[in-house]
Amino acid sequence: MSVKPLKVVLYWHMHQPEYRDLRSGEYHQPWTYLHGIKDYVDMAAHLEAIPQARAVVNFVPILLEQIEDYAEQIKSYLGNSGALSDPLLAALAGPVLPSSQEARLELIRHCLRANAERLINPFPAYRKLADIARWLPEHPEMMLYVNDQFLVDLLVWYHLAWMGETVRREDARIKGLLKKASGYTLHDRRELLAVIGELLAGINGRYAALARRGQVELSMTPYAHPIMPLLLDIQSATEAMPDVSLPFLQQYPGGEERVNWHLQQGLATFEKYFALRPAGCWPSEGSVSAATVKLLDEAGFKWAASGESVLRNSLAKSGMTPEPDSCIHHAYQLKGQKLNCFFRDDGLSDLIGFTYSDWHADDAVANFVHHLENIADACAAQDDSVVSVILDGENAWEFYPENGYYFLRALYKGIAENSRLELTTYSDCIETAEPVRMPELVAGSWVYGTFSTWIGDKDKNRAWDMLGDAKRCYDKVISAGRLDDAHRQRAERQLAICEGSDWFWWFGDYNSAESVSDFESLYRMHLSNLYQILGEEPPAYLSEVFAHGSGDPVMGGAMRKGQE
Repeated sequence: MSVKPLKVVLYWHMHQPEYRDLRSGEYHQPWTYLHGIKDYVDMAAHLEAIPQARAVVNFVPILLEQIEDYAEQIKSYLGNSGALSDPLLAALAGPVLPSSQEARLELIRHCLRANAERLINPFPAYRKLADIARWLPEHPEMMLYVNDQFLVDLLVWYHLAWMGETVRREDARIKGLLKKASGYTLHDRRELLAVIGELLAGINGRYAALARRGQVELSMTPYAHPIMPLLLDIQSATEAMPDVSLPFLQQYPGGEERVNWHLQQGLATFEKYFALRPAGCWPSEGSVSAATVKLLDEAGFKWAASGESVLRNSLAKSGMTPEPDSCIHHAYQLKGQKLNCFFRDDGLSDLIGFTYSDWHADDAVANFVHHLENIADACAAQDDSVVSVILDGENAWEFYPENGYYFLRALYKGIAENSRLELTTYSDCIETAEPVRMPELVAGSWVYGTFSTWIGDKDKNRAWDMLGDAKRCYDKVISAGRLDDAHRQRAERQLAICEGSDWFWWFGDYNSAESVSDFESLYRMHLSNLYQILGEEPPAYLSEVFAHGSGDPVMGGAMRKGQE
């Protein structure tokens, strides 16, 4: 009797928080457009190049909005009818560079924010510039001798290094700029900006085309990436962490209404960009609870995914603790719900995210496929087993040679050409799979199966209390009917951004000082903007830094190891 191949889902999560000041339109960090031209473009190109490859790709709605905003700004700028609101992009494209020593030093520091081994050192011209650039902040008096050409070349190389590997190999304009190596002109910079604009403008269409071909299933996260279980019930944090120290805020005011707003606004935004309704949802940070699953089910989603530790905690509580070598790779269904739940294989996912970057691509893929074949053996007696490999579609590749070019090509081919394995999507899985019934679900996330990354630390708890204050002010103003429709909609959106998960992730002394500072100041800015949109004076504490970091710098983005 022939054995069905093991189903494998590669699930890539694309996520950046809202970096814009919605009142001024200025971007405070450039990571959306930099990941756009590097990772979102490359990830689409690999799938386009390998027709037998399949994957699920998740987009956060506020990321889609920012990509569109960047593309439109660049188009307007090159048409001489608009300005660029990202300072780094404006410096790249503008004829006049900053003149103050402080501004020029800040520009130099930013052009070093890249993985030196993978994004700087492979390019000799960039490496020489970077060597000088690292020395200058330690000797600021020497800035008198730094001319504009140095800054121009550094800016161009920073963007060339962040360019997708597939673009560097295929775009004649980029190949020409790489070959030139130095002495870049204003025309060169505008040409580079044009490439950036084209790449950003094409992202949504490329993924939509892949979805129409059936190679990709597209899914979404609630609008601004909130931790839904905590908005619904802060006490849910105690399900996996009974001794957690919670904020003074015991319940988030109107949490269920806010979660439903994020879901409905997320669906509307997703449909605007992709002209389809997603069947699936990656709840922000894989965070789920019984109440969250109920709302996802009621919203019409057919499937959702979370972390392996959530599954193991839930099975243990239900008295269904699996044997060490047993097969747990199923679709699951919570009692009374229709929603199919899939759970991340942490070991396999983390191999890609944190281990294989230092391996030869062929060795890494051979090792990965070997692990999958072992799972296929363990699950041989079980029909329709499915292994979920879930991680960022953006952050890991900065640590791979050539942005993961060889690894990803080999990965898709290695799985697609193996007769014992089948690359598939979750929607295809639920058409035939009979889900395993799960009596209970222990609330948690993809990190440790808990919410410790977002609540429990004194700084994280302080942030929740600040958010609670802002929400009570919002409720007071809305109930008084003091805002017209336009201001009410602006306030709703601004509140949603404050409810996002990223701010809470970065608070905590174990994170790097630079990262904590970036996100702490953004969070206070977003809260201040909310008060001002509501016509209220912001509390004095929003002018005071409340979180610091002293950990080692690590990669940015959404899906990082919780202990780092």
